[in-house]
Amino acid sequence: MKCLDDCHFYEMETFMKDRDTLRTIRFYEMREDGDRIDGVTNEEVLRVLIHRLSYLNEKWMDGKFRCRENSLAITKLEEALMWLERRTADRKARAVEGTHEK
Repeated sequence: MKCLDDCHFYEMETFMKDRDTLRTIRFYEMREDGDRIDGVTNEEVLRVLIHRLSYLNEKWMDGKFRCRENSLAITKLEEALMWLERRTADRKARAVEGTHEK
């Protein structure tokens, strides 16, 4: 993984490194001047990872590779998602969501 800017644009290595292929991910960005750049959210990336690990644990090859480590990782990812969603709910309740206010 290589960060290409402060924390919004990343370059990631693929599994088969010998192919010299890189993938990028761009996160949503709201600049100080109010400009917004479309991208994914932390929450959406966590949802993808939860779905993928759950699928691998339960359905891929009929759950043949289900393991405790995957299950624990899913639990921790779900916890991280819960905390980020709680933060968003709090910001909405205080009417500061979508701003740079604390």
